[in-house]
Amino acid sequence: MFVGLETEYKNFSTEFDLFCQNYFSQLSEGASDLGLLLESMQYSFSSGGKRFRPFLSYLVALIYKQSIQKTMSIGLACELIHTYSLIHDDLPSMDNSDLRRGFTTLHKKYDEVTAILVGDALNSESFNLIANSSLHNDVKIELIKLLGENGGLNGMIIGQAIDCQFEKQKLELEKLEFLHIHKTAKLIAASLKMGAIISNYDENIQEDLYNFGLDLGLLFQIQDDIIDELESSEIAGKTTKNDSFKNSFVNLLGLEDALKSADKLAKKCLETMNSFDKNLKDSLFELLINYINRHKKYNS
Repeated sequence: MFVGLETEYKNFSTEFDLFCQNYFSQLSEGASDLGLLLESMQYSFSSGGKRFRPFLSYLVALIYKQSIQKTMSIGLACELIHTYSLIHDDLPSMDNSDLRRGFTTLHKKYDEVTAILVGDALNSESFNLIANSSLHNDVKIELIKLLGENGGLNGMIIGQAIDCQFEKQKLELEKLEFLHIHKTAKLIAASLKMGAIISNYDENIQEDLYNFGLDLGLLFQIQDDIIDELESSEIAGKTTKNDSFKNSFVNLLGLEDALKSADKLAKKCLETMNSFDKNLKDSLFELLINYINRHKKYNS
């Protein structure tokens, strides 16, 4: 990470962590009956994570000189939805994972019922956060609709459903891409667009950012499948070698062609980013260049 961006990221992370602490403190006020649930919510939320989606929203909003505080609610809302999806994805009925971000998964540390309820709570709280934010009501409605569309039935849910239902059935490439665009990419795309919405970007630019996010999210999934194939759980920070019966890009295409697909999509993402307004491109480039190219170390 470059020096300028590193400073910006540290400032954002400090403010974001403080905002999160205040959020959980407010939840716990007068809620003694929720002790275990709140404890497990905080555990799942504080167990690693780079806060990538909130920082994306912030970088997009930064171009229009939006304050850090103005992006806190939408950033935390995205992160709560993302964390809920990981908790449910790790459950025995889905991926049955023991490790997430280098920490014991929630259902392993506590129990399966707690994990399900915490995921449900994080999901609903994400919308509650936006509804109670200081943003204008029209903006809140737009954000809630966007988050609901991308994190709900026609977004992450349908992606997860296909992933589980066809776990032992080979999908064609088009269907596999549909799965991961919905399960993974849509929330990344939404986080970019949410930063644009609160900054009142032109609608065409909002859509360009959203479509860029879809490509970026799909690239990340291909890269994750490559990492799952080649890295240990200790290095990856999550359970690996767990996709042998699942529909992954490596299983479908083979490692060599998965790497080629990642190269092709990385090139497209760079071309799109280079087409953005200079200020927007410069804001995103320093963060994303390493992510976009992270699979290249595996190219022979």
